[in-house]
Amino acid sequence: METLIQMLDTLCPMHLVLDRTGHIAHTGPTLAKLRPDELLTGQRFLEVFELRRPRSVINIDDLRQHAGSRLHLRFRAGAQTGLKGVMMPAPGAAGHMVVNLSFGISVVDAVREFALTGGDFAATDLTIEMLYLVEAKSAAMEASRKLNQKLEGAKIAAEEQAFTDTLTGLKNRRAMDHVLSRAVAGPGRFALLHLDLDFFKAVNDTLGHAAGDHVLQEVARILVEETRDEDTVARVGGDEFMLLFAGRMNRKRLADICDRLIARLERPIAFGTDNCRISASIGITMSEDYETLDRALLQEDADIALYASKHRGRACHTFYDLSLRTAALATAPQAPGGNMTLR
Repeated sequence: METLIQMLDTLCPMHLVLDRTGHIAHTGPTLAKLRPDELLTGQRFLEVFELRRPRSVINIDDLRQHAGSRLHLRFRAGAQTGLKGVMMPAPGAAGHMVVNLSFGISVVDAVREFALTGGDFAATDLTIEMLYLVEAKSAAMEASRKLNQKLEGAKIAAEEQAFTDTLTGLKNRRAMDHVLSRAVAGPGRFALLHLDLDFFKAVNDTLGHAAGDHVLQEVARILVEETRDEDTVARVGGDEFMLLFAGRMNRKRLADICDRLIARLERPIAFGTDNCRISASIGITMSEDYETLDRALLQEDADIALYASKHRGRACHTFYDLSLRTAALATAPQAPGGNMTLR
């Protein structure tokens, strides 16, 4: 019997030896690891394990009638991991039975639940191969997850770059078109401002493009400071900016915002030992003035209102109305092909 037990501990580390009365006489090393704080030896097999199939078993004599049959069982206490088993008479030990157990398809859960390793299974057990496959799959899935994270990050970065003006960090024209289209399609009110810098060309011509870039960055900072998080500020051209103010905005409030912007932009902007002097002209359209909203028309009308501010002497703001379009068309030069250009 001693030799048999030593052999079973190596070949079947999840086995039990039952004596004539159905008490556990010996526990294989892996099975003992499942209950490190409990001595299984000496306990009744059917009190430690709940036999789920066959259901007709009540005592050890009933169990002996199912020698060689597949058993489905689990521990009555603790982790409820399902177990598969088969029982056969022990050779050379009258009345003793050997029950060999395995986890079946629950092996992955069992490895995690009981911190098992390859050494807890017989060397020929296919479970070892399956664990290697599970490990390899987990490693592959983790690598795939990390790759997907990198790709998603690269995608987000590319999308942000596609909608961002690299010099100022503001949104660009493409982004503003997207935001404005969404605002036009939505139920909310909004106002659109088209702002163009006055005398910016003189800064570039006298102090160089580095000074011009510095001025644009300072302008961007001021525009962000004078707007709310829910508003949108975009650089849509060389020295042109668009601002979309979300929500209902009355004319008085918009006029105050424009006056404040113009006043701040008229302050000298230091560049080295030089001062850059600019101002701003602004055209304004309000969504509530339209029966039907159209993104291109809103942008065109804001541009017409900006054109009017330029002609009024610059450093001012103008609200769009239909008379401005008539005046702009009357004074606009002819473009090739007979079309009118407003600027």
